[in-house]
Amino acid sequence: MFQRVAPIALIACLVTPLAAQAPPGMKMRVDASTDAQDPDNNPQVKVVTAGKGFRVTGGPATVLWNPANTVAGNYTVRATFRLMEPSNHTNYYGIVFGGSALEGAAQAYTYFVVAQDGTFLVKGRSGASTPTIQAKTKHASVKTPDASKQSVNTLEIRVAGDTVSYVVNDMVVHTTPKSAVKTDGLVGVRINHVLDVTVESFEVKKG
Repeated sequence: MFQRVAPIALIACLVTPLAAQAPPGMKMRVDASTDAQDPDNNPQVKVVTAGKGFRVTGGPATVLWNPANTVAGNYTVRATFRLMEPSNHTNYYGIVFGGSALEGAAQAYTYFVVAQDGTFLVKGRSGASTPTIQAKTKHASVKTPDASKQSVNTLEIRVAGDTVSYVVNDMVVHTTPKSAVKTDGLVGVRINHVLDVTVESFEVKKG
């Protein structure tokens, strides 16, 4: 059985204040754009409770996690992401896993993300370095915005034995050896900049 993890409460890495409507429980790290050709559209990130989860409107790229959500060994983490409207260019959102030191300069994690153009991407982060594990790849299982300009994608990371499976809408889109990525650690979500995304049913199954 999946267990519903604690709702995400938020504290920015740089102690950015949050509105009272933000759900209680987790932390938030903001990574502002350093690319003058691709600036953040505003300096703030808005996070509010929405349905069975929360809605993130940016602003800078954001990583959200609950310190209690630390896992090791075999596990599955899953969340459903609703893109509320397309951004003005391709930006990614999805699951963070294997996280450590997320509030400092030595931040480290792996992230599995999708975008409005129907592609997925797997990258790592170690400090300021973001090595690509799987370059952006088009896949039919990644839903793109429909006539309502919205899209809904359920993402999963399945760690079993020496295999990590990356899943979109119940379809395995990629696998890596467990030895190729760090899997033990914090799990959460990442929403890149200038996006409006609702995250629902964030769940973890251990073992």
